[in-house]
Amino acid sequence: MKEFDAIVIGAGHAGCEAGLALARTGNKTLLLTLSLDAVAFLACNPSIGGTAKGQLVSEVDALGGEMGVNIDKTMLQIRMLNSGKGPAVQSLRAQADKIEYHNEMKKTLENTPNLYLRQGEVIDIICNDSTQDKIVKTAVGEEYKAKAVVLATGVYLKSRIIIGDYTKNIGPNGFSNAELLSDSLKRLGIKLLRFKTGTPARVNSRSIDFSQLEIQNGEEDIQNFSFITPKESKRKGEQTPCYLTYTNLDTHQIIKDNLDKAPVFSGLIKGIGPRYCPSIETKIVRFADKDRHQLFLEPESAKTNEIYIQGFSTSMPVDVQEQMIHSLKGLENAEIMRDSYAIEYDCIEPTQLNPTLEIKNHKGLFFAGQINGTSGYEEAAGQGIIAGINANLYLKNKLQLVLKRSDGYIGVLIDDIVTKGTNEPYRMMTSRAEYRLLLRQDNADLRLTQIGRDIGLVDDNRYNIYLKKLEDIKKIEELLRTKFVLDDKNKLLFVENNESIPKENMPIREILKRVNIDIFKINNYLEIFNDFDHDILREVNIMVKYEGYLNQQQDEINKALKNEKVSIPQDFDYTHYHGLRREAAEKLAEIKPLNIGQASRVSGVSPADIAVLSVLVKRFKEENK
Repeated sequence: MKEFDAIVIGAGHAGCEAGLALARTGNKTLLLTLSLDAVAFLACNPSIGGTAKGQLVSEVDALGGEMGVNIDKTMLQIRMLNSGKGPAVQSLRAQADKIEYHNEMKKTLENTPNLYLRQGEVIDIICNDSTQDKIVKTAVGEEYKAKAVVLATGVYLKSRIIIGDYTKNIGPNGFSNAELLSDSLKRLGIKLLRFKTGTPARVNSRSIDFSQLEIQNGEEDIQNFSFITPKESKRKGEQTPCYLTYTNLDTHQIIKDNLDKAPVFSGLIKGIGPRYCPSIETKIVRFADKDRHQLFLEPESAKTNEIYIQGFSTSMPVDVQEQMIHSLKGLENAEIMRDSYAIEYDCIEPTQLNPTLEIKNHKGLFFAGQINGTSGYEEAAGQGIIAGINANLYLKNKLQLVLKRSDGYIGVLIDDIVTKGTNEPYRMMTSRAEYRLLLRQDNADLRLTQIGRDIGLVDDNRYNIYLKKLEDIKKIEELLRTKFVLDDKNKLLFVENNESIPKENMPIREILKRVNIDIFKINNYLEIFNDFDHDILREVNIMVKYEGYLNQQQDEINKALKNEKVSIPQDFDYTHYHGLRREAAEKLAEIKPLNIGQASRVSGVSPADIAVLSVLVKRFKEENK
């Protein structure tokens, strides 16, 4: 039997981050995957980032992860979403070269010391809770032993695809699935759920009339996903365009006429699908008043003609799919290369996890990604790096990492699923983060790099870039204290930007707070910020302009942290005390929150329950000193 420090099962976006985190912190790590061809595979949308998801990618990067680095290497196009709105909701989104993204990540895994990449189907996990040993068995009879195991199996557990009345027990894109591992998890006492997702058809770009479509170009002068990617690598002038089209009344009528053939309505699909990424037939029924829906045509790779139709997921029969696609403007003669399909799969009930992503009933067994009931590559990567970090800390017998909701979107995501659970594939959104103005994409490195460094995951190069940024911000802040001299030339700054001219010289910082003036306009007059990077200047600009709101959110965080600091002993018996309502006691006993703050977010627990719980926990601690 071969022995490792840790084993990661699954090499999707969660598994890659978990495996790299473990190996880079010095652990001999085995990364098992059903197929080496599916490593970091973009099974659905060929993109990374998006609203709230861009923040997740940059947070993974700041902690020392790989997703941001990999997409910066392999992007076809990059844009900043919501650029016309406030900085709290602005997020990067990049079109990925699907083939290169897989190739680059696989190359990284293969060349990482301590990491052993192996193809194989895991069929059983045996946990010896007395020795903490775990034995992982594969379909071909191989057995591996480790103290820590991370399950990152994505949507492959007992998965089946559905197209009309056709079903087949396989994974995404025709890859093999894992038929036996679900039963092993049940034997370990783990509760499973059945979820569903889907992916649109791919069509041949040669058969599309792009002249009828709205072009969507990339942007050049914006930040990268990774804080360590050189600025010159933004592919200036080399970005591939996407295109925009819409459904129409003919499309809608075709769907309505064939709803009886739609598996999502006929009952053939049993799994619960994502509310925020529904099939096109669900959209037509749910939003019957809309006469069109937006669709994006996105290239899958520079090495293929396949075009992804974002927003057009369906499980309709193939003949109906063809009618639907041919009803779209510009796609009247489109040739389908891959059919759209729905996919059902097993996942776990995530409230069985601690906020460290360790399962509550088996020490050293961690879960990350879509197996936890989430959706999306970015959500998976965020969980993957935390599971990998905590598996490493577990092996070293150190206190595991719990990111707070005020630390990052990753903290919000994990807290949501382990505290509240989910009855559908969970998707990260900016509205879920109550401190989103502080948790911006541009400052993820300032929030999380030191944490990654303390853990041992952030290398010297990344850390030195971070320290240089801190130094530059300090220098810019000092320059902002200097006086802006109101000579005849400088007065034009106010005239040209419809601002009243001050009566006397004032610090640049105060001028920067004016609505129509930013740090770049000031620099056009003073030229004192020429030596600083554009992204850092933009970040300081946000910090100054939103200073009042940022301070307000920090005050809210400080108040909330008081409850987060009140720990609840894991042997506290909620059902023993009569002061708690039965419903609250039962739910708290099930979740086993780490502190009063987490307890307050458990569904069904009221503020009155928390007031009582605070008193009881204090009494319990005094009695057990």
